[in-house]
Amino acid sequence: MAKEELTPMQRNFNFQKVITVVGAILMLAKFLAYFMTNSVAILTDALESIVNVLAGIIGLFALYTSMRPADRSHPYGHGKVELISSSIEGTMICAAGVMIILESAERILRNDYTLRSLDIGILIVAAAAAVNFAMGYTAIRMGKSSRSMALEASGRHLCSDTYSSIGILLGLGIIYILDFAGYEAFWIDPLMALVFGAIIIYTGAKVVYRSFHGIMDAEDTEAIRQVTRCINHIRTPDVIDVHHVRVILYGASSHIDAHMVVPGSLSVEEADRIVRHFREHTMEMIGGNIDITFMAEPCRGQFCAYCRKEDCGNRNAEFVEDKRFCTDAVTNADPCPEDHDDE
Repeated sequence: MAKEELTPMQRNFNFQKVITVVGAILMLAKFLAYFMTNSVAILTDALESIVNVLAGIIGLFALYTSMRPADRSHPYGHGKVELISSSIEGTMICAAGVMIILESAERILRNDYTLRSLDIGILIVAAAAAVNFAMGYTAIRMGKSSRSMALEASGRHLCSDTYSSIGILLGLGIIYILDFAGYEAFWIDPLMALVFGAIIIYTGAKVVYRSFHGIMDAEDTEAIRQVTRCINHIRTPDVIDVHHVRVILYGASSHIDAHMVVPGSLSVEEADRIVRHFREHTMEMIGGNIDITFMAEPCRGQFCAYCRKEDCGNRNAEFVEDKRFCTDAVTNADPCPEDHDDE
């Protein structure tokens, strides 16, 4: 019996489970390194790992919920929970950065620069950074390919954790080398933590911004461009114009609606046939979980210059050329700029 193939959303969910479990193990390892070394920079890594674990649990809930199909209460599905979870995760990243800065400032004010067993701490942090980067890079790729903002946010968080770990390792390496040479430079440790605390806050703020961008249904330029390419590829002579295209992304689901202008002399059946042709081929080209609504509307003699139908009783001007479709044209009723490349 052939094994049933997993959907992209199921694969995302399974990988998020791995991220959560591994994140918990790495968190324990980093706290062990902190207690061994008393390094506030390593504490920075450990605190961010707490956020990793909590964010992993939130991401699991979001991905599980987003897999539920549309129902009466949620006719567009449950995909937007991923945007909510990624905004929470971004907020938690910012909170971790603030905690790191406060701890570093306190160490500086107390003049507490005591460090020990740096060699073991460096090895633990280096191993954790390598694992984090591998998982983060994979999560970003899977999230982008399946349009899962929750998984992509988890990946970016893991990668930002890796980058801060690399900086921490460089700083600790310098301290270790100087100490080996007989120079005390332990004061670098809290200063380094301050810098990376600020970087972590910046990373979290970007995640929050992208999440709210999606929650507010801001225009996704790449999604519009992809739909425009489909329209140009499958258009027929009876499709005079396509405008007011709207694309809304709900996690891995896409909802597309648009107005399609056809000759006014077409029957309802003929217009419906054209609409179904467009919908079926667009779904085939884009793929994934997609819902499309094309609304046919008659020309009424307004687009004669772009219409090839010669026996139309409403014609009031000669055909000039097929209308060019680009992102500017399909999102409203304006023509493409002359210098705009065809999509």
